[in-house]
Amino acid sequence: MTTALAGHIADPFGPAEFESQLRDLAQRRYHDRHPFNIRMHEGSLKPAELRTWVANRFYYQRHIPVKDALILAKLPEPAMRRAWLRRIQDHDGLREGEGGIERWLRLGEAVGLDRAALQSGDTVLTGVRFAVDAYVNFCRLHSPLEAVASSLTELCAPDIMTTRLEAFPRHYPWIEESGLAYFRSRVPQGRRDGAEALSWVVDWARTRADQERALAALSFKCDVLWALLDSVEPAGRTESVR
Repeated sequence: MTTALAGHIADPFGPAEFESQLRDLAQRRYHDRHPFNIRMHEGSLKPAELRTWVANRFYYQRHIPVKDALILAKLPEPAMRRAWLRRIQDHDGLREGEGGIERWLRLGEAVGLDRAALQSGDTVLTGVRFAVDAYVNFCRLHSPLEAVASSLTELCAPDIMTTRLEAFPRHYPWIEESGLAYFRSRVPQGRRDGAEALSWVVDWARTRADQERALAALSFKCDVLWALLDSVEPAGRTESVR
């Protein structure tokens, strides 16, 4: 088969255009647009709905350092591994009682959940387990480019955390201020991590095929976050009417 008959191989996007496409995709598909998050930020969630979200989102939170460890093992350079290691330390902490997972547990306590029950995971919904496990396996099985690209939802994380820091005290004053520490810490962390991963992805994806794979990986991650909320929303409504 001649090249003409085989079809034209698309030229790669320029770095600026590719970065713009990644940012646009993240903004269009990010879960801040999900009806559940819109209701959360408008202040219309009932306490039981918030508790359902916190409990199920914790299954995602506790797997962040797991997926990051899988990505860490794929990185080819010591400097990259040192940089990515910060993400694990951010969530696991450098010592007991620190880190993002601990801060999420404190959020759980602030909304009225028992810490031991939250850690047990007994109430985690099947759909949430499926979505989170799929994300972990994606990072385990795919290339470093795709695994890192899947993390680029972090580009949008600072904005949603800022929104929650404004919305929670206004709409849910029954939640202790100290319980919001997770949101506060993720604003600078998300800015740092998103910028770092974006620079790597833009540098690595030099062919159109690699760029398309990176965009597909980011789209998949957006699907994971939406699927989590798709499971939480009806379950939370059910809990609130009991």
